[in-house]
Amino acid sequence: MKYLAILGSTGSIGQSTLAVVAEHPGEFAVTGLAAGQNVKVLAEQIRQFCPARVSVQDEAVAVTLRQLLPPGGAPEILWGASGAREVAVASGADLVVSAMVGAVGLEPTLAAIQAGLPVALANKETLVAAGSLVMAAARERGVSIIPVDSEHSAIFQALNGEPREDVRQLWLTASGGPFRTWDRERLRGATAAQALKHPNWSMGPKITIDSATMMNKALEVIEASVLFGLPVDQVGVYIHPQSIIHSLVEFVDGSVIAQLGVPDMRLPIAYALTYPRRLPLNSPPLDLCQVGRLTFETPDMTRFPGLALGYAAARAGGTMPAVLNAANEMAVAAFLNGRLGFMDIPQTVEATMEAHRHEPLESLEQVLAVNHWARGFAQGLIDRGI
Repeated sequence: MKYLAILGSTGSIGQSTLAVVAEHPGEFAVTGLAAGQNVKVLAEQIRQFCPARVSVQDEAVAVTLRQLLPPGGAPEILWGASGAREVAVASGADLVVSAMVGAVGLEPTLAAIQAGLPVALANKETLVAAGSLVMAAARERGVSIIPVDSEHSAIFQALNGEPREDVRQLWLTASGGPFRTWDRERLRGATAAQALKHPNWSMGPKITIDSATMMNKALEVIEASVLFGLPVDQVGVYIHPQSIIHSLVEFVDGSVIAQLGVPDMRLPIAYALTYPRRLPLNSPPLDLCQVGRLTFETPDMTRFPGLALGYAAARAGGTMPAVLNAANEMAVAAFLNGRLGFMDIPQTVEATMEAHRHEPLESLEQVLAVNHWARGFAQGLIDRGI
């Protein structure tokens, strides 16, 4: 039996993780759940999985959640950043699933690693904003970080212990999102409703918008560089509209190993939960004859400048990736609220990066301060209409 604490339990990854748990009740038990303010979903998760400890966004949400639960049978209910940290480190978990969206997942994930707990990582922002700090802590504590993102899970599986010096290039695949064929003029008028219609994956709103701008791939490029210890210029991107090949590893002898599968997040989640074992899943098998064709394109960084900004942030290093991430979070929220246009998202990120004098990454406090500054600067741009 493996005991799990799940950070971000009401999001798409968290719910998919609990679907895997429900499919294999003899394999897992849930000791802790951390969520934001979706108390209706969280209450149902509590009733089904009986965690000892949960955390929500703030005290007001905690009060609402308590009202939805039967008296006497409720778990310990915490809130805020400290509550999420407690769920991560003090719930008796064997494995922490880090699935919060955004920089909010950094502190509890790092706390889990510092406590010596292995992490199944879906919160890419943790490695984007504070990659060197997180990886150093993992090495110091001898902790495994197992990727959950389908692209990074694919690389993890394809590498399978191969020495890094034998790797020529990592190739992440991207569906291209709903606007893959749109020109820049049409992109300027793209609406949130259109951007949220991803052709292949079912994800939360923030990640879906990031996929539409290709900022999600920019963050994944940085994450791959950090996680697998390779320079960012050894991480490339293919547009692969079918989302069947999830990533590829090209070796120095010219061999290329790819991982394929139907676009179902339960597959990489289950692999991370039981690595190095594999669990049978109630999922349709991949039928390549039915798929028919697998196609690839070079990403257009003129139409989708977010990807170019990701490479620029990674090459600058230090605190710049944290600025990229923070500004993007603010811009995406403004777009979803109707305050920014679609193409204003990368423009806001670029302007915030240009205003930042980056420095070497030295501490969590520094990352949090830079994150706070970048959010404030980006918000100022948004308020002024850029």
